[in-house]
Amino acid sequence: MTILYGVPGEGLGHATRSKVVIAHLLAQGHTVRVVSSSRAYALLAAAFPGLVLEIRGFHLAYRGLAVSKLRTAALTLRTAPQDVAANFGQYLNLLGGFTPEVVVSDFESFSYLFAKVHGLPVISIDNMQVINRTRLDVALPESEKAHYGLAKNIVRFKLPRSRRYLVTTFFYPPLRKGRTTLVPPILRPEILAARPTTGDFVLVYQSATTQHDLVAQLQQLPEQSFRVYGFNKDERHGNVQLCAFSEAGFMADLAACRAVLTNGGFSLISEAVYLHKPVCAVPIPAQFEQWLNAAQIAKCGYGVQLAAISADGVRDFLRRLPQFETALAGYAQDGNARLFAALEAELIV
Repeated sequence: MTILYGVPGEGLGHATRSKVVIAHLLAQGHTVRVVSSSRAYALLAAAFPGLVLEIRGFHLAYRGLAVSKLRTAALTLRTAPQDVAANFGQYLNLLGGFTPEVVVSDFESFSYLFAKVHGLPVISIDNMQVINRTRLDVALPESEKAHYGLAKNIVRFKLPRSRRYLVTTFFYPPLRKGRTTLVPPILRPEILAARPTTGDFVLVYQSATTQHDLVAQLQQLPEQSFRVYGFNKDERHGNVQLCAFSEAGFMADLAACRAVLTNGGFSLISEAVYLHKPVCAVPIPAQFEQWLNAAQIAKCGYGVQLAAISADGVRDFLRRLPQFETALAGYAQDGNARLFAALEAELIV
């Protein structure tokens, strides 16, 4: 089949997951054209030369540690005219000899709108739809109810009336809407090929937009070694090693670590779960999807959810590692087989 595949540019999680699916589709003999933006465009264009068109995408704006809804709205309105012009140009490019039969969207709007204009079926592949299409089975604190309502409405109106929603997830709440299939998380080849061991260090991933006293908190646990990615520095601070960006180095450390301390991002959490690494999840404030991932980690018994990184919180997490390892031993998935089978079933309809 001829497929238009849309990937959002905000963050790289969507791009790394979509890269796996696009490679599978090409290997199956399908013709694929991709639209994306920002850093995701650069990653995908390098992986699939000549198959990726750049569009203007949506970006989040931050105030301190949290996503600022007001700043995000202002940024979107300020850049809208240029974005529309650029995207219209790529729309015309797509019309030049490329006639897709179906659109696959990883929470991306341009490809979805293209499908609706041309009467094409849409297949949604992403983890966000779990917020709208399932009945959440975790207790929702008062502080998260407004964030949940906002996130649910955003997700509900993002790709409405798609033909099928393939929702990637490491937890399985009951469905509340039809045309929905829950499948295990998409795993990169490097993760599938990894042979996990249990080292003596904790892998930490945090970005500069999150907690700024991270090193000081971890230094209060001198008996435990930490390798920290996200600040792109190569420095040692006692028991805390800051690591410069290296995808190969990060992958090796993920496979060899004792446990993972991260935010609530879906990609790293799902990879850690697959490799049976206990997770201490500290979601970025005001991002409900991250809060939900962290809450499910705690509910499944795979680790803990913390509001902020503290020496006491991390110490308690480390003390409980044996019970988390026991819970994780029961998790298994057959690579990406279930997703690929569900996708191929939709493509032959």
